[in-house]
Amino acid sequence: MAGTPRTAPDDRGGSTRRDDRADPATEAFLAHRNLLFTVAYEMLGSAADAEDVLQETWLRWAGIDLDTVRAPRAYLVRITTRQALVRLRTLDRRKESYVGPWLPEPLLTAPDVAEDVELADSVSMAMLLVLETLPPTERAVFVLREVFALAYDEIAEAVDKSPAAVRQIAHRARAHVAARRPRGVVSAAETRGAIEAFQRAVETGDLQGLLDILAPDVVLLGDGGGVKQAVPRPIVGADKVARLLAAGLGRIPASASLRPAQVNGYPALILRQSGEIDTVLAVRVDDGLVTGLYAVRNPEKLSHMERETTLCR
Repeated sequence: MAGTPRTAPDDRGGSTRRDDRADPATEAFLAHRNLLFTVAYEMLGSAADAEDVLQETWLRWAGIDLDTVRAPRAYLVRITTRQALVRLRTLDRRKESYVGPWLPEPLLTAPDVAEDVELADSVSMAMLLVLETLPPTERAVFVLREVFALAYDEIAEAVDKSPAAVRQIAHRARAHVAARRPRGVVSAAETRGAIEAFQRAVETGDLQGLLDILAPDVVLLGDGGGVKQAVPRPIVGADKVARLLAAGLGRIPASASLRPAQVNGYPALILRQSGEIDTVLAVRVDDGLVTGLYAVRNPEKLSHMERETTLCR
């Protein structure tokens, strides 16, 4: 029907010509779609909002005269960044009325994300929470420079600042993140070993086993969004976290299962009740001990856990 907006194409299909060859705009968009999603997701911490940003990016891209575009990748990243900044301010307002702690939306990620250590670290729950503490423009500059290695002049066009201003913002953002980021990049193997020990302790109700694998200053965060029960505030300390987990084990029915999965680039655990995802438990490991537990229970945030999401940079 005339006047109907074109839907952003994805890897499974999209806008094509009648001879089934993708038009140039679609081909360019598809070539960079996973990159654009990753940019938007790292800025927003929300897969649903990142998808909306891609739709808005596509609508603008589809109306551009491609003969005037010298570098499609840079142009698309610029559109995506600007749309993500607009969406980020809306998201910040939503968080103000959010019930309980807010955690990023978890993604079931492909194995190749874990192989790119820097990418995996940048999309980990722990790092996304650090990025949450940055003002919008600083977050955009940090992501584009530190994760995607864009040149300062390209970033300047994306955030409507001068290259000199972007350099200053990047320096400030790096210092901010360095003071708050997790202790260091952790290998997937180290995380996997700690999670296996943690899972054994959880499944057997071994309180001492939990105390042995939890760091003294471990932090447990829960996100139920006011829909599912979750801890209303951070729980800090191995003893408190272990006793809370041990107490909760008795309420898990026999129909439940706890299985490992690759979430946001790192090994994690998924709790299913009667086959349905109930909780995604992302885990932060440092020096062989669990230092962070991030339990996402809000059903609205679990829609991207049924199939793998491809991230790239």
